[in-house]
Amino acid sequence: MITLLPFALLVVQTGACEPVPPSLSGWTTPTPVKAGTRAAVATPLPIGVAAAVGLARSTDVALAAPAHKPAAPATSGGLLAISVPTAARYRVALGAAAWIDLIRDGRPLASTAHAHGPACSTIRKMVDFDLTPGRYLLQIVGSAAPTVTVKIARLD
Repeated sequence: MITLLPFALLVVQTGACEPVPPSLSGWTTPTPVKAGTRAAVATPLPIGVAAAVGLARSTDVALAAPAHKPAAPATSGGLLAISVPTAARYRVALGAAAWIDLIRDGRPLASTAHAHGPACSTIRKMVDFDLTPGRYLLQIVGSAAPTVTVKIARLD
């Protein structure tokens, strides 16, 4: 005879919660938008605005450049248009697991830093880029979630 003993699941917090940086304020009150499925109809995303981005099936998205990681079946993606007014370092924050590329003139840009979001926040990852004025496309690929919170913030 086998006897199963009850057990308790112990959740250990490894550190204190961290505040969301001021550049990402508004993260918890995103504006709903729907991502575009082609570069020509990419949905504008203003810098400094958190958005709950509705994504399309990956098979329905015409990527603006080859993705660093191909989309798995049954995932979501989309395209957002970004207008950068001033040269600076900008941070892309995402609230779900997905691959992103920031594209200008058909080429993905190299990022300058990667990080997780603050402890206890819903920010999954943050990726920084040094940008000059102009139009960019934020390409989201391979999200298991049909909606992802996104915010692009200028870092000073």
